[in-house]
Amino acid sequence: MDHYSSKLLNKAVEQFSLLPGVGKRTALRLVLHLLKQEKIQVSDFAQAIIELRQNINYCTICFNISDQPICDICNNVKRQAGIICIVEDIRDVLAIENTGQFTGLYHVLGGVISPMDGIGPSDLTIDALLQRIAAGNIKEVIMALGSTMEGDTTNFYLYKRIKDYDLNVSTIARGMAIGDQIEYTDEITLGKSILNRIPYEQSLRI
Repeated sequence: MDHYSSKLLNKAVEQFSLLPGVGKRTALRLVLHLLKQEKIQVSDFAQAIIELRQNINYCTICFNISDQPICDICNNVKRQAGIICIVEDIRDVLAIENTGQFTGLYHVLGGVISPMDGIGPSDLTIDALLQRIAAGNIKEVIMALGSTMEGDTTNFYLYKRIKDYDLNVSTIARGMAIGDQIEYTDEITLGKSILNRIPYEQSLRI
């Protein structure tokens, strides 16, 4: 463990190094960068982090991050309320929105079923999704989870839970080489995958 001449410096480096992908050297570089900034800039930076953690909301409908109880997407009357795109987390919402090819609504599961990690259906927002579907206003559900074993397992579980409802169940086109994670897919490929989505039952035969 590195020790610096200042306890304050050491504490700041320790905190930055807790961030994913940030080692001690990078943490030190970030802290030293902050020390070169005006005090008001550093104060604004710190305040933004505090406000983020204290005041952020999760949409009560789709569980997307929001400043309000209901997010801007769910509140947008121009969106197609009859289509729900199911994603793993907020990063996937951002990735799909950046394509400009989807005009429906979302449902953020908050993860995928992964017995190895102790994550089961009850740990996700599946019950809330089923309540949205049971209300009877949904015409299509698009499965947009990553093409991992856990993503496929979650897709299949969801399909079994919703297949008896009067709606179309589709999945983004796997033939578009979407990769393991939605967030890392380029916008053009992801956009085409959404537009060229196929019935989920057909994906089971591929």
